[in-house]
Amino acid sequence: MLRDLKQMRKHAQSIAVNTITDHCGSGIAIERFSLKDLHETDQATQDSVEGAKSAHREDSHSFFLLESGTVHMEIDFQKVEIKSPSVIYMHPDQVHRILTLDNITVSVLAVNNESLNPEYLKLLEELTPAKSLALEKKTLLLISEAFSLGIKLAERINDKLYRSLLKDSCNTLVALIVSQYLALAESTDALSRYRQIAKAFKSALDRDFMILKRPADFALSLNISTPYLNECVKNATGYSVSYHIQQRIILEAKRLLYHSDKSVKEISAELGYDDYPYFSKLFTKVAGITPLTFRNKNLD
Repeated sequence: MLRDLKQMRKHAQSIAVNTITDHCGSGIAIERFSLKDLHETDQATQDSVEGAKSAHREDSHSFFLLESGTVHMEIDFQKVEIKSPSVIYMHPDQVHRILTLDNITVSVLAVNNESLNPEYLKLLEELTPAKSLALEKKTLLLISEAFSLGIKLAERINDKLYRSLLKDSCNTLVALIVSQYLALAESTDALSRYRQIAKAFKSALDRDFMILKRPADFALSLNISTPYLNECVKNATGYSVSYHIQQRIILEAKRLLYHSDKSVKEISAELGYDDYPYFSKLFTKVAGITPLTFRNKNLD
């Protein structure tokens, strides 16, 4: 199977991370499999699927082409239904698990940062979080064929240019998938100045939320004034800069509370808050319940 899944109990000292089992150190793994009856599959497949039912992160960028069947997942506390034919991208930061599978055929690609085209990596950061996209038949066939080529190349380990062939083919596949997301979004040239600034702020927030905590910090990093940053973000999203900062921090706090055994004080420090009481009050204000209540409420 694609992942060398680590069997870990739900609550560990840190969130479980499934490591990529790549092809000859290429930083890439690609495969296709069908699953009609889990009990009729080999033990390795059963173990892999069972492992995917536990909340985890990946150590790579993951792309799933659901060619047939239906999958129910939980992604960062949101339950989603994915119906075929569709494609979905999963960022390494996102915590997810499979809830149910129904007669599926799925192609999966995992690529680490080093193997991704830098241009595509930047676009993927801007897309996160990404929803599943329904595909037209023509697009499904094209992406499916690209997967087939990547899978065939992954088996040709004795080719002189093996790594280059695999890397280039898989980056082409990534570009095809990213292009489907971009087709639904406004082009950068068409974005208003407000939306451009808001987009830049989101990228900076995802990158630096553990370090920067104030709107003024992000305004400085973007070389604009704090009032102008607030104006742009509020006009583009309907919410203030402070709102987005708090939501991003509390999302990460929820991930750690739910998927790890770290204390609230340890989580506070990890997220950049030495003042534990302040962090606890912030969580309660944003989430509507205390950190410990959230943890206890969500225990199985």
